[in-house]
Amino acid sequence: MAVKPFPKKTPMREQEAKERIKNFFEVPFGYSEEEAVLEAGRCLQCPAKPCVSGCPVGIDIPGFIRKIRERNFAEAAKILKLYNNLPAICGRVCPQETQCEEKCVVGRIPGSEPVAIGRLERFAADWEAEHSVQTQIEIAPAKHKKVAVVGSGPAGLTVAADLAKRGYEVHIFETLHKPGGVLVYGIPEFRLPKSIVEREVNYVKSLSVQIFLNMPVGRAIPVKDLLREYDAIFIGVGAGTPKFMGIEGTNLNGVYSANEFLTRVNLMKAYLFPEYDTPVRRGKKVIVVGGGNVAMDAARSALRLGAESVTVVYRRTEQEMPARREEYLHAVEEGIKFYWLTQPIRYVGNEKGEVVGAECISMRLGEPDESGRRRPIPIEDSRFILEADTVIEAIGTEANRFLLSQFDGLKLNKYGYIIADENTCATSMRKVFAGGDIVTGAATVIEAMGAGKRAAEWIDKFLSGEYDPWK
Repeated sequence: MAVKPFPKKTPMREQEAKERIKNFFEVPFGYSEEEAVLEAGRCLQCPAKPCVSGCPVGIDIPGFIRKIRERNFAEAAKILKLYNNLPAICGRVCPQETQCEEKCVVGRIPGSEPVAIGRLERFAADWEAEHSVQTQIEIAPAKHKKVAVVGSGPAGLTVAADLAKRGYEVHIFETLHKPGGVLVYGIPEFRLPKSIVEREVNYVKSLSVQIFLNMPVGRAIPVKDLLREYDAIFIGVGAGTPKFMGIEGTNLNGVYSANEFLTRVNLMKAYLFPEYDTPVRRGKKVIVVGGGNVAMDAARSALRLGAESVTVVYRRTEQEMPARREEYLHAVEEGIKFYWLTQPIRYVGNEKGEVVGAECISMRLGEPDESGRRRPIPIEDSRFILEADTVIEAIGTEANRFLLSQFDGLKLNKYGYIIADENTCATSMRKVFAGGDIVTGAATVIEAMGAGKRAAEWIDKFLSGEYDPWK
């Protein structure tokens, strides 16, 4: 089908900004069947499939899109499940614009946009659930070997599901009281409804994967017990320990890490208080520090909790911010203000020990640093104060050093992350594999899932005797 008559993506209907800032309901409504078929018709079905090379889990993208175009939605969902155990999640939160869609040939046509691969993935996964279609995935005969997975985030769920399909007995150990990792504690309801996470987790459990909750490895269960009882271990605990700038006033009441703020709001349902008895500060003048997706999530959540103003301060410019463009534009539509080239240097408190403002300094951009972005440099005599009764720092995360210290002999890099082979995911400890943010540092959901898929493949080779990464 020719692309020329409709060079732009089929629009996705969504809540109006003035309405959605009053609730935590999902912002986009998703495609209807007709919209999905129309968008699928834009795909050129390229024989070379360049889009697949941009997908960390290698989905047959032209294949599932072709089935949508043919209105065979059940088969489209089945194709997705062959490669991706969490398609409804990926269709919502993965940065397709810098991965599969960036490789799309349609997007290279002057004046055209790439095919909306993520929206179509979401459609197929949601259609399957809404029509109660039970996709049958072939399970290999039991291999009578056990694998322990530490952490139930995207990497852990993926490696568990793929190993279960290969016939292994898989047990996931999760510290929190709900499975999903960052999917449940980090990403807000309006971007990723927790019913969707539960649905995808239930699919993984349907493959006979057992999930043990409230089970912090190293405390509730000793690592030596896992090493003794399981034939292989995969560590996929993410990087959930918050970083702070460490400036004066960090300990004032009203200064949060984004991790704590979002965990209270998302996992512990503080936005539904008093139905859920979880306290959270509902600031009137909120400052969020950072320019990534977590900063956008924190800012938009604070607005929905009743803030009169939310201001994001970021030390670089709009062009350098790592947040997804879609999330940034949603924030702008919702009235969130942005101070570019701005860095807090001190939090100001009152006599009660409460934050009342942030002293900031203006920045300019110098030469590129190790990230490839231009380094922000303070401008002398440019200090000013922004009023605030709540400050949320969203400047990154790091590894949980206590947990990793329980694995005697596990080698870490200078940042505290696990050193693991990029291809096999094998660590310095025999029969211990690792992947996701605990290896790479904070990255994307789909990249963690890609690590989980690679790990499952090499764990299978290790346990079957085909290959030993430690020889």
